[in-house]
Amino acid sequence: MATGQVDPERRERIIVATLDLIAEEGVAGTSHRKVAARAGVPLGSMTYHFRGMDELLREAFTRFSHTVVALFEERLGAAASPDEARTAVADLIHHLSGADERELVLTHELYTLAARQPAYRELTREWMRSSRRALERHFDAATARQLDALIEGLSIHRALDTEPHDRALTVEAVARITAAGPPSGG
Repeated sequence: MATGQVDPERRERIIVATLDLIAEEGVAGTSHRKVAARAGVPLGSMTYHFRGMDELLREAFTRFSHTVVALFEERLGAAASPDEARTAVADLIHHLSGADERELVLTHELYTLAARQPAYRELTREWMRSSRRALERHFDAATARQLDALIEGLSIHRALDTEPHDRALTVEAVARITAAGPPSGG
């Protein structure tokens, strides 16, 4: 049996441990040594599974972004009418902003990397494209882009604000964006 097959779940544990550490200590506080210890794997096995820290971070953040996209697809895929899609968008905003602090920190850590490094910028662009595709099942492309920005912005505001945001405010914002068609002529 090959070394990689001795512990088939090792790679998965490493990725989960990486995301946990990033959520607790930030990207700057995450190292191969800390990840190996958290995952319960020998330090040497880190390079067997990942060529370096950058590859590990990209894989971990890719995994994280896929979980958020899956949530978009699940919620919006269940909507059978425009009104249900609007409700799904409001639900997404409230779900994402009400999620545990781990998801909020991971999102912001990824955005920080994307602001500085092109590889992560492309990862976030793919995340946005996938989110918009889910929205475009119910809304035109321009509206989907606006809703995607609203979801991100309101989720962050709701998560960080000390004042609770009434769901009616979210529903009204979604209705305003989805009520108007694309601008005519120009």
